[in-house]
Amino acid sequence: MPRPLIVGIGEVLWDMLPSGKQLGGAPANFAYHANALGAEGIVVSHIGRDDLGKEIVRRLNALGLETPYVATDPQHPTGRVDVRLDSGGVPDYVIHAPAAWDFITADPELLDIAYQSAAVCYGTLAQRSPVSRDTIRTFLGRTRPGCLRVFDINLRQAYYTGALIRELLAVSTVLKLNDAELPVVAKILELEGDELSVARRLMADYPLRVVALTRGPNGSILFTPTETSDHPGVRVRVVDTVGAGDAFTAALVMGLLDGHDLERSTISPTGWPPTSALSRARCRRFRTSCWPRVERSGPRLRTRPAPCPARRGSTA
Repeated sequence: MPRPLIVGIGEVLWDMLPSGKQLGGAPANFAYHANALGAEGIVVSHIGRDDLGKEIVRRLNALGLETPYVATDPQHPTGRVDVRLDSGGVPDYVIHAPAAWDFITADPELLDIAYQSAAVCYGTLAQRSPVSRDTIRTFLGRTRPGCLRVFDINLRQAYYTGALIRELLAVSTVLKLNDAELPVVAKILELEGDELSVARRLMADYPLRVVALTRGPNGSILFTPTETSDHPGVRVRVVDTVGAGDAFTAALVMGLLDGHDLERSTISPTGWPPTSALSRARCRRFRTSCWPRVERSGPRLRTRPAPCPARRGSTA
């Protein structure tokens, strides 16, 4: 059975953490986790013609990701983000501009990938520049009707507007946001009420099949027009939460593509039963186990906790 083709389009960059630089960018993280969960994960982005860009390609290749759609921009540097962590491990970002990923361009081969995609994930940050914004919109316009168009909103600094959010919601079928972003979006869109009321209004106003709300240590809630699934999360020791939401989004997408109900999709990123006997997601550090393992034993699944040093709960 062929692996589903899942695309993360937007920024790929280095997170400059207090402990050193780490490969990051939400779409790239998402593609990595989807690949680790059995899909064919593809990163679509641009890097600079510099040592940081070359290191990104080497790292992605070492992680099992091919990079034909990570193009080199000779005029702009590879993206960098300074990340500061508070006492709870929650990150704050300083995003340098311009960066090569502000200038993602489309070609016929890339647009052919759009048509083949089972799911594509994108956010607001990479659309701060008109070049990448136009490319992402063109890419989304070339996807098939059944493709999951996943808007992982990722509000950063001042790199978003109400108009941008409305335009992206209008072409999306899945919305992922966290509990800090929900009130911001509700205010921008003039939506009132509790989480359920806001989610229902979003699904009434836009073609959303699923709204996924992550709540840090308090787990997650998934909404559809007819169902709600509230999961309390899995408590672990926190080092930092950078990238945990991207792992969540990738696992959710895999569950949706596999046709599982909400409860099964939200138990954990390995809560959907893959065809292999053992599936494991890894945290954004790209080297440590992040989620409970799931093993098949006859017709039943057994989960085993695998503590993650990078997150608390099942979401971020």
